[in-house]
Amino acid sequence: MAATSLTVEEFERLLAVFEKKLAAVDPPPTQTKKGKLRQRKQGAGPKERLQSAADKLLFILVYQKTYPLQTMQGLQFGLSQSRTNYWIHFLLPILQQSLAEMGLKPERDPAAVADSPLVGEAAPDLLIDGAERRRQRPKDTTKQNEHYSGKKKTHTDKNLLLVNSHTKKVVYLSPTEMGKKHDKKIADEQAIVYPPAATLGKDTGFQGYEPPGTLTFQPKKNQKARS
Repeated sequence: MAATSLTVEEFERLLAVFEKKLAAVDPPPTQTKKGKLRQRKQGAGPKERLQSAADKLLFILVYQKTYPLQTMQGLQFGLSQSRTNYWIHFLLPILQQSLAEMGLKPERDPAAVADSPLVGEAAPDLLIDGAERRRQRPKDTTKQNEHYSGKKKTHTDKNLLLVNSHTKKVVYLSPTEMGKKHDKKIADEQAIVYPPAATLGKDTGFQGYEPPGTLTFQPKKNQKARS
């Protein structure tokens, strides 16, 4: 869970689809991955570290969950930075295709949220929040200020997440914004279209955000836990 956000059962369900998508892009035995005619038998030469489909899926899920530097990602899997870069760009589209086939890919169009199957799986009780991830400190002073997140004392990129509170699935993922940008401002600019009679849980970062046709509420923190 800490490395991939998935349970073993969820990983295995995703693996079944991922493996089929991976097989579909594999070249014929007589060709290399670049489409050239093989000069020697398949399997000759140096062996890849990521041998099985499960290895490849674990690799790309860990990268997506933890978002480390490519050098650090490579160290975990015994890969050079260049091979890490290759596998990230090769496997990420396959992961996205697999999630789309399973109906798990978040909506990226805010106008289509109301009609999303991920909303229709249960009652439209939604939660909205901003998610930040650390990034390298930009060299340009202007970009440094734009990506500086004061509350975390670091430089970040930010996305808004809209989650179905019953299924725990991400319904909507906003475009990536700079860490300094306020959550409510992003939400206002995105103009998400909610289903009728939806409820929306939010935190103080969305104070004043009242989309039409929704009932918003702000969960109160447990005073005992705070003390």
